[in-house]
Amino acid sequence: MDTVSGYVERITFHNEENGYTVLTLQDAGKETVLTGVFPAVSEGEFIRAEGEIIVHPVYGEQMKVERYEFVAPTDEASMEKYLGSGAVKGIGAALAARIVAKFGSDTFRVIEEEPERLSEVRGISERSAMAIAEQIIEKREVRNAVIFLQQYGMTFHMAAKIYREYGMRLYGIVRENPYRLSEDIDGIGFKTADAIARQNGIRPDSEFRIRAGLLYTLSQAVSFGHTYLPKEELLQSAAALLETELGGSDNLLQELSGEKKIRIVRRGSEERIYLNSFYRMEQDSAVLLRDMNISDASISEEEIERKLASILKEKALVLDPLQEKAVHTAVKNGITIITGGPGTGKTTIINVIISYLIREGLDISLAAPTGRAAKRMTEATGYEAQTIHRLLEVSGVPGQSSGTMFQRNSEMPLEADVVIIDEMSMVDTMLMHALLRAMVPGMRLILVGDVNQLPSVGPGEVLKSLIDSECFPVVRLSKIFRQDEESDIIVNAHKINEGEIVEMKPSKDFLFIPREQAGQISGATITLLKEKLPKYVHAKTSELQVLSPMRKGLLGVENLNKVLQEALNPPGAGKAEKEFPFGLFREGDKVMQIRNDYQMEWEIEGSYPRKTGTGVFNGDMGVIRRISFFEETVTVLFDDERMVVYPFSLMENLELAYAVTIHKSQGSEYPAVILPLLSGPQLLMTRNLLYTGVTRAKKCVCIVGSYEVFCRMIENDREQKRYSGLRDMIRELYDDD
Repeated sequence: MDTVSGYVERITFHNEENGYTVLTLQDAGKETVLTGVFPAVSEGEFIRAEGEIIVHPVYGEQMKVERYEFVAPTDEASMEKYLGSGAVKGIGAALAARIVAKFGSDTFRVIEEEPERLSEVRGISERSAMAIAEQIIEKREVRNAVIFLQQYGMTFHMAAKIYREYGMRLYGIVRENPYRLSEDIDGIGFKTADAIARQNGIRPDSEFRIRAGLLYTLSQAVSFGHTYLPKEELLQSAAALLETELGGSDNLLQELSGEKKIRIVRRGSEERIYLNSFYRMEQDSAVLLRDMNISDASISEEEIERKLASILKEKALVLDPLQEKAVHTAVKNGITIITGGPGTGKTTIINVIISYLIREGLDISLAAPTGRAAKRMTEATGYEAQTIHRLLEVSGVPGQSSGTMFQRNSEMPLEADVVIIDEMSMVDTMLMHALLRAMVPGMRLILVGDVNQLPSVGPGEVLKSLIDSECFPVVRLSKIFRQDEESDIIVNAHKINEGEIVEMKPSKDFLFIPREQAGQISGATITLLKEKLPKYVHAKTSELQVLSPMRKGLLGVENLNKVLQEALNPPGAGKAEKEFPFGLFREGDKVMQIRNDYQMEWEIEGSYPRKTGTGVFNGDMGVIRRISFFEETVTVLFDDERMVVYPFSLMENLELAYAVTIHKSQGSEYPAVILPLLSGPQLLMTRNLLYTGVTRAKKCVCIVGSYEVFCRMIENDREQKRYSGLRDMIRELYDDD
């Protein structure tokens, strides 16, 4: 182990997220380049470091630091060097020289113990003296806090976040009740807090632990799509998590309710336990929906019929009775829901409604939950559509490194007269609430989607809840139009939805390739991607998509992505790659963002004037263009031409996307889809999952695998139960009126 010491002459690179730093250390005229994680390091500071001296092929000799410590300057020259380095705001080289000349080797003791004496130096007021002392003391406290928290496995970024939240109170909190971290600090979960508690000897049946376990169980329920849990299920799940009896759980639930962390709702004999925020979102959404659900009796059916006939004549269209009903409903009502499967004319209806309302002089906004769905909507209507996030003008929270807010809300509502949302089955409770808050009674809201598709990835089942409430006008489109009957994709999708077994017969767009082993299925999938399908559907391999019902297993997306990466983007000379704990990434890889990041900056490559913005969202797909080991970044070009630079510390937000789960594919459409089907959990291998996967294909579906499994999925109409109170809240409001 090599050891060096000296002052930090310059910092070449510093990653704010993980603290990774490249710096030059100066000691008696000798310079040493150090690399490693350095919390809150500044130029001019003195450190002693231990590590391994290596020779980098590009950057030469440097030390890879394993541990280090800060050393307070002891001689006057060193003190002056540190104070004048810029590490302390308000002190330059000249002022540093005057401070050290005044106090000599006693300088740092004076700053920490008698800071008011700094005002004895020319150019320093009493106020400036206190500010200088506060900076130096805080820097020391931050360093000490980071070093203390790192023994519990905290990253530099997370340790700094904890210090900002608690200050010097963090020591007591971490030692006595680390579960507060999971309640107060975004990014720290129950399991992390529990591991710290075990290190500190906190008992497994501690009230702190049970309380945190209850909140964690509710937050986990949200990640599984629920907005609440029945009390019995909450207690059972929390007990299983904690592996202990939940003594005094009723009292703890009442305490959490009193603190407004949870909401207890009694419905008959059932007690529903919500995280307070989700109760407020569902209750508020129900009220806003009721207030917007206004019918305009001043518009006569005859007037609508006459204007509609003119539009249809101009467009050379003929609508069936249900489609005409959809237009009438949208014109007369504040809220309209239009649902139907593929080929039932939803796009035609949207276009006719747009034409009608524009002729009435109304401003219309079109939106969808994802960028891909918005792009499809634009192409289908000829009018610009955007994501709901963009419609609501999403932005980061000022002064925070995470979190999100919408500029459009109750104080600054949308300026459109009509809002049309496509792919409504994907809209979750949080996004629906944000949308409704940005609308006012008198505006029209038209919701279009296929209620038989999978529910949203996020919590709730908004479209189904609105339809099942029976409180809003709903038009169900069911007829498959003649021009679409030639498509076996559409015909078979409807058969699957009805539970009717699909016979595999020669077809131009619904192909079945029988294989009974996972290796054979993977091999056939590679052949289809590389050789067969690109020519058949006139598309690039990168535009085709493999969809799997599951993440795990030989044919789950995690394993398939490794197999497909090696087949479609193997290692090559000059092609950089980087191994992370969660996977290998290579230049040229197809990747997907797996969580919303509203702070991430992007720019459109080659745009002039330069077009930039923030926000990368769950489901966005792109290709890795560059991996830089010096900058520790990965550059991704997304499908919509946004270029995003990821620091290594944020690469866990990306995963390979040669194969994605069917759930992740919602709202997207691909020239061709490959569905590898073999065995799998019954809870996953369901009818609506298969239906959703099949309807993602525009030109061709390829089922590769077992016909028996395909048929079992059609027969399996089980849907995972989602606990959501929106439907009941809506009904209660109307029952009270």
